[in-house]
Amino acid sequence: MRRRRRLLPEPERHLMTHLRSTVWGPAEFVGLPPRWLAAEGLVAGCVTAGAIVGVTIAGAWYGIPGLADGEGGLVCAAALALYLRVMRAGRALIAIVALIGVCLALQAPQAAVGLVLAERGRVESVVVTSVEVGLGAVPGRDRYLCSVADRDGVPLKIRIWRGCGRATRPGDALAVVYDAKGRVPPRGVEAGASRAGPLRDLAGWAGTLVTACLVAVVRSHRLSHAASRRPDQPASTAGP
Repeated sequence: MRRRRRLLPEPERHLMTHLRSTVWGPAEFVGLPPRWLAAEGLVAGCVTAGAIVGVTIAGAWYGIPGLADGEGGLVCAAALALYLRVMRAGRALIAIVALIGVCLALQAPQAAVGLVLAERGRVESVVVTSVEVGLGAVPGRDRYLCSVADRDGVPLKIRIWRGCGRATRPGDALAVVYDAKGRVPPRGVEAGASRAGPLRDLAGWAGTLVTACLVAVVRSHRLSHAASRRPDQPASTAGP
């Protein structure tokens, strides 16, 4: 026998609908979302991702600490979250977009330094003075940190891990790339590294941010807003 679905009372149905709309967005459309709304979400995500990466690169290139450290990118991520809040997007989706934006802003500084060094860096040889073992980015894999000194015997203020490995010993020579204008810290030279590498590392975060923003904007669609913004189109029936 087919089991009957228990229907919720009218007040409870309205409450569930309201909660679903508040958390994930109302998504009041049937079939595919309006093209203009999808375009709006795509543009908002692309502009924000480009702004986060762009201001960080500009900060590293011109030596502006507030931008080079990712603070400008965090402001861009906050502005996107505020825009979605004004759009009355779902709160869960706003939080997801904000989190991805923060992650992109925190990843951008290292990529910006790599891009600056790839464009105007010069490679010099340094001497290893000591080697220490530190925690790596991947659990279970140690990272070796080399203290180095330049050709005049002046020690660098930072330790180098790129090019520093298990077989590295004090007295060995390492290749280090310096910024010709001294605006970003030096780093070791990695074999096989390309100029496009720093930005390629951010592509995944940027693409995820654009996708999440697109979903949040599309799901914020309300029939009342659509009628006021697109008076030339008849209102459609609200979907489930």
